[in-house]
Amino acid sequence: MITAKEIKDSFLHLWFPHICAGCGSDLLNKESTLCIRCITNLPETNFSAHAGNPIEKMLWGRIPLVSAAAGYYFSKESLIQHLVHQFKYKGNKELGLQLGRLLGKYLAQSDRFNADAIVPLPLFDVKERKRGYNQATVLCDGIAEIMKIPVLKTVIKRPQHTDTQTKKGRLDRWQNMEGKFMLMDEKAITNKHLLLVDDVITTGATLEACGSELLKGNNIKLSIATLCVASN
Repeated sequence: MITAKEIKDSFLHLWFPHICAGCGSDLLNKESTLCIRCITNLPETNFSAHAGNPIEKMLWGRIPLVSAAAGYYFSKESLIQHLVHQFKYKGNKELGLQLGRLLGKYLAQSDRFNADAIVPLPLFDVKERKRGYNQATVLCDGIAEIMKIPVLKTVIKRPQHTDTQTKKGRLDRWQNMEGKFMLMDEKAITNKHLLLVDDVITTGATLEACGSELLKGNNIKLSIATLCVASN
C-alpha cells in the first residue's frame, strides 16, 4: 500500500525534482546533491598522504608549510569544472558544502593535516557581496563538519580588489597579489596550526600571499588544502 508520505514525496519531487548536480539523474539520497556514480568519478589526486606531492613541490622555497594537498584534478569541460562553476557562480551552496565534506573526508584519511583551525582564503568585500558568499568559506564549513575544528572567517581580510589572475603568468600573478591581504586578528591564531583553504590552485601565488600574511602571527604553523589543482 502506498503511504501518505510516499504520495507527498512523489508530489514534491514532481514540482521540486531532486537531481544530481553532476549528471542530472534522480537521486535516492535526499541529503546529497551528487549521485554515487558522479562521486566515484571525481578524479582524486591521492596527494594528501604523501610528503613532497606536486602541491608541496609547487610551493617549495616560497612559503614554509607543514603539508599541502589538492583533492581533485581540475580540467576544462570536466565534471569537476562543472561542479565548481555551479557552486561558485550559480549559487549552489549545498553542492559546495558537500564538496567541502568530501575534501574533509579526504584530508582526514591522512595524519598530515591535524590543524587547530581552518581559514578560508578571503574575497574582496565587494566581490563577496556581489556573489552572495565566499566559495572558500562554503568549502571550509563542509570540511569543519568532518574534521570537527573551527572555521576562522574574520582573521584575515582582502581589503583591495585584484585583477583576474586567469591570463597572468607566474611572476605577474605574484606581483598582482603582493600586499593584498591584511591580518586582522593575530590573537585568534597565536600558537595555532592553520589550514588555509581555497577552491582551485593554479600557480599558488594567491595562497602564497595569503599564507605569508598569516605567518606574520606568533608561532604559526601553516598547511594548505584546495578542492582542485588545475591540470592540462
